[in-house]
Amino acid sequence: MWRFLRSDAIEVLNDEMAKKSLGRYFAVMQNQKLAKFMIAKKLPAEFSEKDSLEELWQSHSELTEEFHKMEHEVDVEQRKLAETVDKSYLDLKIEIANRIMRNCHFCTRRCEVNRLENEKGYCRCGSEITVSSIFEHVGEEPELVPSGTIFTMGCTMRCKHCQNWTISQWMENGEAYTPEGLATEVEKLRISGCRNANLVGGEPTPWTEQWLKTFKHVNVNIPIVWNSNSYYSPETTQLLAGFADVYLLDFKYGPSECAERISEAPDYWKVCAYNHLQAKKYGELIIRVLVLPNHLECCTEPILNWIAEKLGVETRVNVMFQYRPEWRTYETQELQRRLTRNEMDKAVRLAEKAGLVNFIT
Repeated sequence: MWRFLRSDAIEVLNDEMAKKSLGRYFAVMQNQKLAKFMIAKKLPAEFSEKDSLEELWQSHSELTEEFHKMEHEVDVEQRKLAETVDKSYLDLKIEIANRIMRNCHFCTRRCEVNRLENEKGYCRCGSEITVSSIFEHVGEEPELVPSGTIFTMGCTMRCKHCQNWTISQWMENGEAYTPEGLATEVEKLRISGCRNANLVGGEPTPWTEQWLKTFKHVNVNIPIVWNSNSYYSPETTQLLAGFADVYLLDFKYGPSECAERISEAPDYWKVCAYNHLQAKKYGELIIRVLVLPNHLECCTEPILNWIAEKLGVETRVNVMFQYRPEWRTYETQELQRRLTRNEMDKAVRLAEKAGLVNFIT
């Protein structure tokens, strides 16, 4: 059915610009290369539960470099993966993430609660991954459709205009999953024809440990899409290296006070910019820029200019016009209406002026 609803999802397979920026993802999607997590499971790692966190991070840094060398060699068929390893690069990530759970700092807020004791911080996430829904999504970017989306509960921000506020703010109960159970769901999505596992919410960041554990049990080749608000810590950035195939990142606000005023997200520009740069270094990138009414000068324009300057004009960018007033927009006057046609046209002109050549709307 999706082939009739989204013909652009077929056409994108021949889109040279899309293939140029997402070439490895396309290859994994078509089972011509292995997803990063499958390679990470076969890279041997030596560590002990007695090692300090500092020692674990040092081993992780060294293995991250080894991973990228190994990934290239596997991609060009110059290296075969081991059948089994005692402990792997992915296992090391899981051990580090488990330590972080005791003093949580997956997001940049660094609440430092012990989630293994079910203490809860800003995101209100506990120790057991909780899911709102799992389904084949046909409303994503064409290269992702059909996308195996897994919507998890909770979020690290409080966007007053959040369209998924019942998920992000725990207005639903959700369903708790074990890593093994969620791995089975991921495999079902791939077998049903989904191009990827789209980790979304809410926000996937609070569940980084559980996601790493989940893919330890996934035995099908499926690219991981990290669908995030970009407001995560440097430690999470490191854990995502060699795990996420595609970073599907929001760039929500410019370098003004908009992020803190609308989403309770201080230092958003700094954190977001850093994570976009690291995403390009460690994987492939699709950037979502949701155009907000009355925010073209303060947010849309500086974001598009920064992308062109820092990431390159060929970066895959989705300039999004899907904004609609939701949840608590009554608290912010300029967000109480939809975009005008003039604002949409201006956003396209700003993308063109910035020199971006691989953007969609």
